[in-house]
Amino acid sequence: MNADLSQIRRTAAAVLAEIRTVHPVVLSLTNSVAQQITANMLLAVGAAPVMLKDRSEVENLMDAGCGGMLLNLGTLSAGQAVHMLDAAKAAHERGVPWVLDPVAVGSLEFRTALCRDLLKSYPSIIRGNASEIMALAGYAPSARGTDATVSSADAVQPAQELAAETRAVVLVTGEVDYVTDGTALHAIRSGHPLMTRVAGVGCGLGALCAACLACAPSAVEAAVAASCILGDAGLRAARRADTVGSFATALLDELDRPSTGSAGTKKPRPKARL
Repeated sequence: MNADLSQIRRTAAAVLAEIRTVHPVVLSLTNSVAQQITANMLLAVGAAPVMLKDRSEVENLMDAGCGGMLLNLGTLSAGQAVHMLDAAKAAHERGVPWVLDPVAVGSLEFRTALCRDLLKSYPSIIRGNASEIMALAGYAPSARGTDATVSSADAVQPAQELAAETRAVVLVTGEVDYVTDGTALHAIRSGHPLMTRVAGVGCGLGALCAACLACAPSAVEAAVAASCILGDAGLRAARRADTVGSFATALLDELDRPSTGSAGTKKPRPKARL
């Protein structure tokens, strides 16, 4: 296991401080359930969320300056699949780092086939729960969709294999989050069970990964930072909110705080773009 917890938090603090200085534009092609909380989470940390559906506009945004992109397969349709394939290809051609969130992959054939095609455009980070990562790595799929039926620790070896195969950094989320590039392995013990009871929080983590990709020195550090930033915010939020509704608000408040760990000063925030 690489990097101790203090080093992980220093990495997260430095990346968060950079996000609040640079305000990267993050394109999120995400599911309809998670759009609002995804945009709010990005705004809270200092990024500028953009949601677009037209192919030409996506390419225009990338040409103008896009820090990172999220493709989340949650509420997938045939039209969205084509749009995502085009966006992934455009990102790869332009060197825009992007995150694949393979929601319910393995249990549903259409999205599983789409994920295989999306991998040809080389995501920088693949973020999923244990069941999703194991299915994408070729292990027996779960029938529970977005809910992991195995622990994140059970998915460590599949994650390492998937990372080696795809050249992506893999982030497995669960009670303990694991980040691997196929060789190094980092464990992030943070977060709170209430995070699993607010729709879209996991999807929002994918967007935070995209924001961190725009500002971190490497995809490994981006994934580690995103996990730590959200997990620590969840822990702090749970200390002052013990019900789901109040926790959702408290989580955004904690993401909006000046730092994670030991980093710097709160900066003026960007407005939502689209």
